[in-house]
Amino acid sequence: MRKNSIKNNRVSMEVQRELSQIIRSEVKDPRIPPLLSVTNVYVAPDLKTCRAYISVLGSREELDEAMEGLKKAAGFIRRRLAQNMNMRNTPEIRFIADNSIEYGVTMIRTIEEQIEEDERRRKEADEALGLEGSAEDSAEEAEGSPKEGEEPDED
Repeated sequence: MRKNSIKNNRVSMEVQRELSQIIRSEVKDPRIPPLLSVTNVYVAPDLKTCRAYISVLGSREELDEAMEGLKKAAGFIRRRLAQNMNMRNTPEIRFIADNSIEYGVTMIRTIEEQIEEDERRRKEADEALGLEGSAEDSAEEAEGSPKEGEEPDED
């Protein structure tokens, strides 16, 4: 089976769905938090191994504890996966910490902070020049568009 074949993608999605269900409802390890997500699963083309990317909403310590708990429960999870899915080979599961959600949240915060800083600087510059109104009003005046109540100039 090719690496990116349709069958391999379907198997990966099904394994991801089953892993999420098993971890959420059947694994009783206290180290595994309820806000754990299986963000992605890649099953090897020979169906012998798979990489499951795990994300935890919380601190780095909670993620580390959850990874330890999942590694200890890997045999149980694999057995339940074999019972739930009709596959010739049940893949050996490798759990990998996924920081993409945390990274995305950090990037959104950084962008929002930069936007706020830019707006603050623009207001300070406008006040220093003695301009009134917002940047949108200035842009409209520069374009020559009519204000409310004015008729457009016809050439």
